[in-house]
Amino acid sequence: MVHPRETEIDALETAQQPDKLKRVVIEPLTRVEGHGKVTLLLDDDNHVKQARLHIVEFRGFEKFIQGRPYWELPVIVQRLCGICPVSHHLAAAKATDQLIGVKSLTPTAEKVRRLMHLGQVLQSHALHFFHLSSPDLLFGYDDAVAHRNIVGVLADYPEVATQGVMLRKFGQEVIRITSGKRIHGTGAVPGGVNKSLGSEERDYLLADIDQVIEWGEAAVALTKRLFMQDLDHNRNFALIDTNMLSLGREDGAMDLYHGGLRLKDASGKIVIDNLDYLGYGEHIHEQVKSWSYMKFPFVTGLGPEHGSYRVGPLARVNNCDFIDTPLAEAARVEFRALVEGGLVQSTLAYHWARMVELLYCAEGIRDLLHDPDLMGSELRLRGEMQHTGIGVLEAPRGTLFHHYEIDDDGLVTRANLIVSTTNNNSAMNQSIRRVALDQLDGRELTEPLLNSIEVAIRAYDPCLSCATHALGKMPLEVELVDESGEVLDRLFRNSQGVVGVC
Repeated sequence: MVHPRETEIDALETAQQPDKLKRVVIEPLTRVEGHGKVTLLLDDDNHVKQARLHIVEFRGFEKFIQGRPYWELPVIVQRLCGICPVSHHLAAAKATDQLIGVKSLTPTAEKVRRLMHLGQVLQSHALHFFHLSSPDLLFGYDDAVAHRNIVGVLADYPEVATQGVMLRKFGQEVIRITSGKRIHGTGAVPGGVNKSLGSEERDYLLADIDQVIEWGEAAVALTKRLFMQDLDHNRNFALIDTNMLSLGREDGAMDLYHGGLRLKDASGKIVIDNLDYLGYGEHIHEQVKSWSYMKFPFVTGLGPEHGSYRVGPLARVNNCDFIDTPLAEAARVEFRALVEGGLVQSTLAYHWARMVELLYCAEGIRDLLHDPDLMGSELRLRGEMQHTGIGVLEAPRGTLFHHYEIDDDGLVTRANLIVSTTNNNSAMNQSIRRVALDQLDGRELTEPLLNSIEVAIRAYDPCLSCATHALGKMPLEVELVDESGEVLDRLFRNSQGVVGVC
């Protein structure tokens, strides 16, 4: 289904004579990881003429890791983020496996990494839903700002808030046991892992796993209830029709750690299936736009106009044929019943899909904890050195690509990271344009209306810190101020390197 206002939505990417329009800025974006802003350009009648999401942070990881030895990568690149460091840690580890000629790990190493990753996704999903997004869903977009936060949830829904805290705590404990620390651990190394689990560590996690699964079921029920209680609004809010990309097992099952790439178009037709991710560069390119540090990926064969896609929980639950844990599979079936054929495209359905995945992670952790391979002693392998390594997995926010090239001395010569939020960049911009047209166009802007823009962005659980790239030259503005504070002169350099007087 193509939304009837799709042409209008696309038109909001640019504006005629922007210097003659009113500018409204939402900055900073709240309850998201990292720093970003939204700008709206309006005419004198408050009709929206442009709506853009800007990433204003600059991080140069792809550049400054050049010249570093490859074995440092799993530790260095996870400093991109404090929320999803395990995702970068493991994606880099998968890439360095290839650099040392290891195509498959020992059973112990593979399962320890998978356990670590399930803990990461579980804790991240719990943090995002319960702490960052649930205030809007529980209280409404127009609730008082002072109440519309996690403190308000603690006061009004203490059981829900407590479950969120405990779910995240459990996920972090899984990470600590498998990687050494809750944040920025060192468990994964090129060719494997540096530790397995002891029986005491396994039993420690098993003691709480049944309760964690029960909380996961409650989280799925809560998100379903919140979505269904105002179905018309939730189905159509920030609604866009997009392609969807994710990894999956060869048999079509959901897999967050490894698999082939699957792309479905907006109608649900499979366009690419079980693609070896080592060939991702032939199918995914990135556009650069001057107004954001974040790039705009697209499927090469579909072109920039039609090739954008969504990743993350909504894409994964839509794309997979089944989930191989029983409770999450039952939840997936119920979720997919929202539509008769095709894909669930509702942006707010991200929250429901996210909790389906949280339940899958809890069940997956339980199954792995009963696997004796977790306590094995064969941890690492090594083969013949290679010059290129590519690691791809499903981070909490979506498909994550790490691509490295090294020289004969093992030093990095090139790096390319396409992170989950970058993959969602075009879709997030389309969603805020849809909200701008549906909710804001021609109306006097209020805080609740502007918050509806943020609600759309928060549904994607963006990690803006992870998503920044270097584009051309870093924009810079310099002011000369006298001792009284008066600005005497001002110069700027834009992202194309052009210097001028402000």
